[in-house]
Amino acid sequence: MFTDKVKLSLTAGRGGNGVIAWRREKYIPKGGPCGGDGGKGGSIYIQTDDQVVSLENHRNRRIIKAPNGQPGGYNLCSGKKGEDVILRIPPGTLVKNATTGEVIYDFVEKERSELVCKGGKGGKGNNHFKTPTNQAPYICTEGEDGETIEIELELKLIADVGLVG
Repeated sequence: MFTDKVKLSLTAGRGGNGVIAWRREKYIPKGGPCGGDGGKGGSIYIQTDDQVVSLENHRNRRIIKAPNGQPGGYNLCSGKKGEDVILRIPPGTLVKNATTGEVIYDFVEKERSELVCKGGKGGKGNNHFKTPTNQAPYICTEGEDGETIEIELELKLIADVGLVG
């Protein structure tokens, strides 16, 4: 079956939370804060591929979510970044906003890649909030949410564009 129009709901990954942690070692009596930062959430990209001829791969996958970032760790360890998701489409595809109907991208060139949904930033650990007057901060920040958008992929066909003689 040939599919030339698909509606998708895209959600980028949420950033990981920062951590409150304390450094405790035997010969260091007042170790201080050592909470790590959260990882960045995964983003969603759209890329043209010559090997793809229709939108059949996306017909049954209507909701696409990128992975979230992991929370930070002890000893200033940052959390793992969420992996990016790449949607492969054929050249000659229009990407429209499903709610407003405006064209976001027109993929005519080969090997073109565009960011559609940006992943959220990771939160900061308590190590970022230490000051000379507040040497033991009990503060960390949460990760930000990723972007969400509903798009419509429409494949321009030669019969739609060409003139009938």
